[in-house]
Amino acid sequence: MRTPRTARSAALVASATVLTTLLTAPLAGADGLPVVTPAGETAALYDDEAGGNSDADDPAIWRDPADPARSLVVATAKEGGLRVYDLDARQVQSLPAPRPPAEGAAPGRFNNVDLALGVRTRAGRADVAVVSDRGRDRLRIYRVDPSRPGGPLTDITDPAAAPVFSADEAEIDDQRTAYGLATWKDRSSGRTYALVSRRERTTVALLELLPAANGTVGYRKVRTLDLPASFRLPDGTAWSPCLEPGELPQVEGMVVDPATGTLYAGQEDVGIWRLRADLTGRPALVDRVREYGVPGTYDEATEECVPGADPGYGGRRLSADVEGLTLLQERDGDGHLIASGQGDDTFALYDRELSEGNEYEGGFRIGAATDSLDGVEECDGAAVLNAPLGDRYPRGLLVVQDGRETPAVEDGEGGTRTATGFKFVDLGAVLDATGR
Repeated sequence: MRTPRTARSAALVASATVLTTLLTAPLAGADGLPVVTPAGETAALYDDEAGGNSDADDPAIWRDPADPARSLVVATAKEGGLRVYDLDARQVQSLPAPRPPAEGAAPGRFNNVDLALGVRTRAGRADVAVVSDRGRDRLRIYRVDPSRPGGPLTDITDPAAAPVFSADEAEIDDQRTAYGLATWKDRSSGRTYALVSRRERTTVALLELLPAANGTVGYRKVRTLDLPASFRLPDGTAWSPCLEPGELPQVEGMVVDPATGTLYAGQEDVGIWRLRADLTGRPALVDRVREYGVPGTYDEATEECVPGADPGYGGRRLSADVEGLTLLQERDGDGHLIASGQGDDTFALYDRELSEGNEYEGGFRIGAATDSLDGVEECDGAAVLNAPLGDRYPRGLLVVQDGRETPAVEDGEGGTRTATGFKFVDLGAVLDATGR
């Protein structure tokens, strides 16, 4: 996630009308999209010294097969480490990110998280949460055990795990490090992998998770793939997104369709790519952001991009950045890719069927339920689980990051503290609102 640029704001769609309840026939926002409301939210996180430099980013949902009502949400808080919540959005565990190995070195900073079930360890199979540690350029692996005293997650990362992209500490501190993440179990081989993107670069790496000594889990790099950084427009000109000097258009949101071994990767300022999860073959651009093709000039004084005239080559569904991607799997084999458009606070649904070309099939917003339970803005990460989770979520759960938690809290110096958090949304409400 990068802070939305002022230059983008002029292109953003108007916010949805705030609702206090979800009606049987859902009301629509100003853009005609249906609006659903959250059923719960986590306590706010604050990205400042008083708040432990904690900034909500990405969630994952672990379903307890023995008691689905006791399922868990695992979520990243950047320098604040990991948070684990129950289905009432109450925190049940907090795990810190690693400390810097030396004075002046970068500390751990947890960016994205995904679940991998039945991973091989030398102590047997285990369900694990896999985390991209952007600060230290590594994967961190946590065993999930809801019966464990002191909290359900235990760090089982191989101490010898090497940096994903960096050759040395200087490169780690430069922070072109592990960023977005999705897990994948190859059904043909039974092997488990993590797909990891690189911050400020277009690279995606395929890493195999491997058992290591003393019940820990490590990884090895299989291959990498670089997505395009420059694009040929229909008028024959070349275009690249306007970014800070030295940056390339990075990927963050990613998800793998386990049925087809298809990776969907959100290149934030470009759109959504579809490619083989083993990173072979040719990527295809499923959809473009509205800002695709718009020229821009970086202004060093304001540290913002000044846009030029829109040539009209962009998409119609997503406003940059394209962020959280998650897969809604339906019991009949159908399903949808859900993508968050951070620029206009919407969520888009695309058909899961490759033969249909991942057609756009509608979208929705998440509006306020009450004055104290606000809607979702600037969403950075999302996770969905289409399975019963007890009486509270009998049709499943959608968890999304809220990039602008309200109401604002005063910082004691005449300003307000920036707050983020996670919203819990009844998946049944989303399915009803979108006609699924």
